[in-house]
Parts: sequence; structure tokens; C-alpha cells
Amino acid sequence: METPQLLSLLLSRRIIAVGDLHGDLDQARSALEMAGVLSSDGQDLWIGGETVLIQLGDILDRGEDEIAILSLLRSLDMQAKAKGGALFQVNGNHETMNVEGDFRYVDYGAFDECTDFLEYMNDFKDEWEEALVGWVAVSERWKEVRKMSSSYWGPWNLVKRQKGVIARSILFRPGGPLACELARHAVVLKVNDWVFCHGGLLPHHVIYGIEKMNKEVSCWMRGLIESDVNPKIPFIATRGYDSVVWNRLYSRDISDLEDYQVNQVHSILEETLQTIGAKAMVVGHTPQTVGINCKYNCSIWRIDVGMSRGVHNSRPEVLEIVDNKARVIRSKQDNYSELQAVEYT
Repeated sequence: METPQLLSLLLSRRIIAVGDLHGDLDQARSALEMAGVLSSDGQDLWIGGETVLIQLGDILDRGEDEIAILSLLRSLDMQAKAKGGALFQVNGNHETMNVEGDFRYVDYGAFDECTDFLEYMNDFKDEWEEALVGWVAVSERWKEVRKMSSSYWGPWNLVKRQKGVIARSILFRPGGPLACELARHAVVLKVNDWVFCHGGLLPHHVIYGIEKMNKEVSCWMRGLIESDVNPKIPFIATRGYDSVVWNRLYSRDISDLEDYQVNQVHSILEETLQTIGAKAMVVGHTPQTVGINCKYNCSIWRIDVGMSRGVHNSRPEVLEIVDNKARVIRSKQDNYSELQAVEYT
């Protein structure tokens, strides 16, 4: 399946960007409800109409409901399409780490969820989409049954831990069911004058090619080897401090930088945006203690607020873009922040 990368939408279409979720289903639901795309009645229904929802990666690690969030987003994706809307996900560094087999940041409960999900899949045979979409509705019940089991010893059950690691390896290895699910998504997504990625896009990424990077990551995750694609891990997108999913250049606190460094970063950002033909970039990856904010004449928006309980357990926030105007939605009562309302012409 081709991964989306360059989209042209009517400027009047409402875009919602959501940052890192890190396995916290409750906070994910809160953010989506606050954004007006998820029903608040517990039915997990899409109420966003023609809204375009973009999630910026790092669904995995640090929390125990990762697959449930993937399930919820896949369900909303299907519902949104039926209502004229759309949902896109962008892979982050924690997605690529897990496909590489790097489980350093996996929560104990997330290993258990992998074990449960692998067993749950047995009832669906080849009906992968049905299995994934249905998981969010039953995952809590599976969790409760597991914890009531006489053999449940929590994180100290070494046999259970080993089963969890094996289950996760099966699900996330290149070509595995969840790796193939992640392969549906891009590492860079451009919508009209906006570019969305997890860490940050640099000039040499654009020169290398957005479509090429997305294709390489997708093929690697699916375990495919094609004659025109390097089957090895796509370094430029997923490995190294300046790769697309790891880059923090635009997310550093400006107060920590000298004036000349601020000017350098701004210049790099402007060159990147000019090369790709965009007016602004939206990134996650680096928790912002002050909430969603924009810097460098608002040509970069940083939207990771550390909302997961496994990070900072911060109040959820999302970015809304309508008619090339960006604003921060912080709560149901305070629908947007006047201080962060910016118009792009």
C-alpha cells in the first residue's frame, strides 16, 4: 500500500494535529474529544465530519494501551472516510525503534497487551482489519481478566515477561502484523502549505526525497526487498540525531541558545520550508512544558505536550488549522488561545 505524503485540500477544511500519545488511551480519548472529532459517550464514534486529523507519532512505549490506541485510530480512520473526513498518522522514533526490536521503553503492561492481542487474533484468522478495529472495545476486559488470574504476578512474573517479549517481537518485527500496520503511514506528510513530521525535516531530507523516504520506511517495515529500494534500515529517516524522527533542532528552548545559534536554526528552517514549498512545519517528539507553541516567526509548531501518564501527564492540547489560521485548543471550556492564534498568508 502506498503511504500518503503530499495532499492538496480545500483551505476551508479543518485540520487537527495531535502530538505524542505514548500508550495512554484515556489521555488520547480526552485530546480527541476536546478536538471535537471523538464522541464523549464512550462509543468511540467519529463526530468530526470532514475534519482531517493528523497524529504525529509516538503512540508506542511508556504506556500500556498502545495497540488499543492503534485500534481506536484505525476505527476512526474508517469512520472519518465515510463522513468525508480523513485521519493520517505519522510514524515517530518509538514506532521505528520497536520495528527494529528496541524495546527499552516498553511498559510492563504493554508486553501483556501484546500477549493478549496475539491470543485474541487467533479468533480472526485472516481478518486482520476486523481484529484490529475491534480490539479497543475489548482490551480493557482482557486486561481485567489477566489481572484476576491466579498466575498473574505483575512485573515479577518472568515467564509472563518472556511471553510478552516474544509476542511483541512477532507483532512488530519487519513484516509482522503491527509493523505492517505502521507501514501504512508516512514519516513526512505535506498538506497544502503545511508539513507534518515527528522530529523535524532538514534541507538534506527534502533533497533526498520525501516520497523516497516514505517508501523506504514502508518497505522496511513490511519486510519487503525491492530492486530499487535499499532493504536495510532507512538511516536518513529513522537513525541518527538528525534523522526525520529523531531531530530536535527546532524544538530546543530558544533561551538556551546564543543569538547566532537562533539565527542559524531559523535559516535552516526557512531553507527547508522554501525547498519543500511550505509555510510552516508541525512536529512532536520533544515535550513542551509550556504547552503547544510556535517559534521562529511561527514557522515551526511544537505540539508534544507530554500528555501521557508515562511522560508528564500534562493537560491534553491539540493544534487546529483552518483557512491557514492556526490556533491551540486547550480545553472544552477554553476552545482556543488568543495568544497562539496565527494567520498565514
